[in-house]
Amino acid sequence: MRKGFTRQPKPDEPTTPVKNYITPSGLERLKDEHRFLLTRERPAVTEVVAWAAGNGDRSENADYQYGKRRLRQIDGRIRFLTKRIEAAEVVDPEAPRAVQAGTKPRVFFGATVRYANAAGAERVVSIVGTDEIDLNRNHISWVSPLGRALMKSAADDSVVLQLPGGTEYLTVVEVCYRRISVEPFREPAGSEASAKKPLRRRSPDEEERNRG
Repeated sequence: MRKGFTRQPKPDEPTTPVKNYITPSGLERLKDEHRFLLTRERPAVTEVVAWAAGNGDRSENADYQYGKRRLRQIDGRIRFLTKRIEAAEVVDPEAPRAVQAGTKPRVFFGATVRYANAAGAERVVSIVGTDEIDLNRNHISWVSPLGRALMKSAADDSVVLQLPGGTEYLTVVEVCYRRISVEPFREPAGSEASAKKPLRRRSPDEEERNRG
């Protein structure tokens, strides 16, 4: 039986019930994973468990034991995704925003921010939900230390970033709102549902070797 895929919650994902601010594409990714687990992966693993249950002593049947453990993981992930989807508060970065004449746009959820550190080195980050963090794309959580430091700032503002290793002073260079491209959900290569090989019942010799 192939090892399945279960994403572990990230360290800064909220542990208490709060609004799950998320972009439209981020919510779509959660829904795609939820749909995959519920309609494809879980039925596929259930089928393998049923097949393994007919291969002898369940207490010594590795396929059966792994399958049952995998089902518990899938069910836990489905429950987690269900709660996140139900709590979703969708914020579209491309939606029109009311900006008072003569004022600069400020950093809120969905903003893309260019800032510079004390040495003048610049970096661009996008403020996204805790389910959308992607450091390779410079997508940071709105509850991360940097996200919190930048929140409500505008171009030319100075902000203080408190980190375990010390304090950094940053200058906001530009704030804008544009489409944030979130990596779409892709069916994991190691999932049971992606297996092309059909299930087959073991021969008597195979069953004997499995018991041994």
